[in-house]
Amino acid sequence: MSRIGKKPIILSDKVTAEISGGLVVVKGPKGELSWKLPQGLEIVKEGQELKVQIDSRGKKEKFSAIWGTARSLIANMVTGVTEGYEKKLEIEGIGFKAQLQGNNIVLSVGFSHPVELKAPEGIAFKVEKNIITVSGADKILVGEVAANIRKTKKPEPYKGKGIHYLGETIRRKSGKKAMAGA
Repeated sequence: MSRIGKKPIILSDKVTAEISGGLVVVKGPKGELSWKLPQGLEIVKEGQELKVQIDSRGKKEKFSAIWGTARSLIANMVTGVTEGYEKKLEIEGIGFKAQLQGNNIVLSVGFSHPVELKAPEGIAFKVEKNIITVSGADKILVGEVAANIRKTKKPEPYKGKGIHYLGETIRRKSGKKAMAGA
């Protein structure tokens, strides 16, 4: 039995949820998200609450593994359409910079050419000095886009140059000079 799966998802006044044939559509002020429930699970709407349950025909042991995950994904959808999600990345290095061109972001991170990344639908970029903010309603998509930005120039372990998440600690290696004195 899943402790997380048993918890109801409470909808605020601004959020509406529609359930039809295993497809859950959540609408709110920040947008609209949809997700198809896995087979063997069902969702019940009672007033302003959503409850994820194992289908009466399904075996509890078989579907309990995905039960809590499904409930968490739907709860993340509700949070996303009300508050939204954001990830912040920091650019470190001399001459490294990011610029917005329309809805796309252009990175100058030490390559012979600038790297242009297009924003998927529902994602917004914001650049302030050396900090890139990726925001949107879909938690999975925000994390994926932020990971792709970080992947263009990962932080290197000697000087820490590159793109990393704000607050992420980079394990530094000692260079040749530190090793020569030992």
